[in-house]
Amino acid sequence: MALNNPAFNNPAFQDPRAVQSYPGGARAASLTPPPAAAAGSASRGGVDLAAQAQMEGAFAGPPAGSVETGRMTIEDTVVKTVSLFAILLVTAAVGWVWTLGGLVPTTENVSVLPMIVGGLAGFVLALVIIFTSRKKVRPALIFAYAAAEGLFVGGISAFFEMLYPGIVFQATLATLVVVGVTLALFASGKIRASARATKIFLIAMVGYLVFSLINVGLMLFNVPLAGGAFGLRSVEVFGIPLGLIIGVLVVIMAAYSLVLDFDQVQQGVRNGAPRQYGWLSAFGIMVTVVWLYIEILRILAILRGSE
Repeated sequence: MALNNPAFNNPAFQDPRAVQSYPGGARAASLTPPPAAAAGSASRGGVDLAAQAQMEGAFAGPPAGSVETGRMTIEDTVVKTVSLFAILLVTAAVGWVWTLGGLVPTTENVSVLPMIVGGLAGFVLALVIIFTSRKKVRPALIFAYAAAEGLFVGGISAFFEMLYPGIVFQATLATLVVVGVTLALFASGKIRASARATKIFLIAMVGYLVFSLINVGLMLFNVPLAGGAFGLRSVEVFGIPLGLIIGVLVVIMAAYSLVLDFDQVQQGVRNGAPRQYGWLSAFGIMVTVVWLYIEILRILAILRGSE
């Protein structure tokens, strides 16, 4: 399951034996000896009773967190993920105001720069983060990515809100529902990633990427077949827009991608990955959630446009 989200294509989230193969892995893998072994070695070495009692007290105390151990934990990853989304929301507000020239949607003074700047910057930063994370995780780059994605999300949201009032609230609510339900099902153990499902997911992802590239090409060259607002997605199949059919499938794919992301986070914790890899996990989850939001936004726009 290494190729679902490029952010998790890292030894820290995969083979448990790879815990020694990334920066900080050797240190993170050095687990504290169990109490019995520690007590036995203490008695054999003639350590005084005070030192032995202090050691036993340490084992009897509460478990160490990510700060004390220097290793990645679920709780620390959640905090990092929330922090990144806080940055995204702040810059999304900036992108919204920048796009519309104010808080209220209007057709005057509309700017597409936030979408372009945020989209290009986010794409470049994502590539840099993915290809350099094997050597070192740089939180500053991940913060910059969250800020760039915020500009893009805020810009495109403002644009769609101008065309279809109320659509941003609907898309945000739907995204939160999908993420919440997926997380709840994963936490309860009712849904898990499997090798077979992941293979199907990867094949579907390749097919979707090919379709998207063809659609963009046809729209750029003004091919009549892709003459609608959404290109080939505007073509109707038995009276249903093709984009609606594909959109529903893509939302399911994005939800399964979240399952894979959660699974990789758990694997990173089991591997004893260094604490800094929590930022990489948060980055990967953000990539998936933003993708999910954009797809839902597009589905709603197609539905509203066909009314």
